[in-house]
Amino acid sequence: MPDKKMSLLMFSGDYDKAMAGLILANAARDIDVEVTMFFAFWGLFLLRDPDQMTQEDKTVYEKLMGWMTPKGPEELPLSKMNFSGLGKWMLTEMIEDNEAPKLIHFLKGARKKNVKFYGCKLSVEIMGFKEEEFIPELEIVDAQTYLRDALESDVQLFI
Repeated sequence: MPDKKMSLLMFSGDYDKAMAGLILANAARDIDVEVTMFFAFWGLFLLRDPDQMTQEDKTVYEKLMGWMTPKGPEELPLSKMNFSGLGKWMLTEMIEDNEAPKLIHFLKGARKKNVKFYGCKLSVEIMGFKEEEFIPELEIVDAQTYLRDALESDVQLFI
């Protein structure tokens, strides 16, 4: 499928929704579709690097936001039936029982397949994150940059 493009706006910070987006991104790359993923607000949690968290030069609210929220893909809750983590544990056990890839594997695949990762500049600023707290592939852009990209896409999805 030459010259096809897909744009995903990742707003959710839920494990299952992030998994759906990354499965689609990987599948699209497998059929030579160019993929851009734009992460806003809760979606940014997926791309946080747990080893790069910092509290330096942050306000009290920013420190609390960093402390109280998921630090990367493995800490994301389920959107439904999370039950204080029990539901997610059950789902990940079922994934292993079926020898299926976990969320982290789909993220690694998307990174290797050159999916373009955009982070919403305003969301990053409001939530008090620093660029170095994310995976290195994430490019911080404004909404207009994302919209220009999305308007050129054949498929646009909001997750």
